[in-house]
Amino acid sequence: MIELNVKNETSRLRAVILGIAESNGSVPAVEDCYDPKSVEHVLAGTYPKEVDMISELDEVAEVFKKYEVKVYRPNVIKDCNQIFSRDIAFVIEDKIIRANILPNREEEVEAIHYVWDQVESENRIILPEECHVEGGDVMPWNGYIFIGTYSGDDYPDLITARTNMDAVIAIQELFPEKIVKSFELRKSNTVAKENALHLDCCFQPIGKDKAIIHKNGFLVEKEYEWLVDFFGKDKVFEITKDEMYQMNSNVFSISEDVIVSDKNFTRLNTWLRSEGFIVEEVSYTEISKQEGLLRCTTMPLIRD
Repeated sequence: MIELNVKNETSRLRAVILGIAESNGSVPAVEDCYDPKSVEHVLAGTYPKEVDMISELDEVAEVFKKYEVKVYRPNVIKDCNQIFSRDIAFVIEDKIIRANILPNREEEVEAIHYVWDQVESENRIILPEECHVEGGDVMPWNGYIFIGTYSGDDYPDLITARTNMDAVIAIQELFPEKIVKSFELRKSNTVAKENALHLDCCFQPIGKDKAIIHKNGFLVEKEYEWLVDFFGKDKVFEITKDEMYQMNSNVFSISEDVIVSDKNFTRLNTWLRSEGFIVEEVSYTEISKQEGLLRCTTMPLIRD
């Protein structure tokens, strides 16, 4: 059996599901894309190639090996995009919660069933159907659970709105001892630079008490300000709109001291090192073309 344990974003990682790019399928049609950044690259003829994405994921697998992290990979489904393992489920404390994701992505969940089956049945949670949620919007942070959401009337029309208030309420009921704090995110089906697909596209806690953030990703300024006050202005690294578009907040913590980051994030990586972090640099440029990066491709199962 797998003894799940995830209390926050940065404790020492011991086991993780890492996405795969094998048999990723052909370049999607514009109308089949899930986000505006993918659309941009389909139209420009620069949509990522399978071979490049396999190589990028393998780079991360090597970093995990270096730190003796046990890595699970989804079973390969023919012609299916299985890169973003964070979307399909997430772990809080000792529970794995299956995400109610876009209906045409159901088979991705099946591909990690062998992991799901190794968890005690009472710790396997499937939320009610009306609860829409993806792991990129959910961040356990010790006594808190931060959740990105969108509650506008146009929610049904926005393929980029992935987590609703029904899910926020359900997660609060599952973890009554925690403070669940939700944040309204800026959404756009058409303009990638105006779209925070998930909370981790505009915010992420790092280390013991620091965070990366982008103000414009939040619809409500007061909610953004709450986060800055919570961590303290001097402990928050503010990224620009272009850096958000390049996914600078979507790094991944192996521990409170070690962060996996894209080698192109020069300003961020310089700051991280100046703050005492060890930065493991990888190339993730191709994967980022689908509006996801390191946190999106990883789903932690066990942290110390």
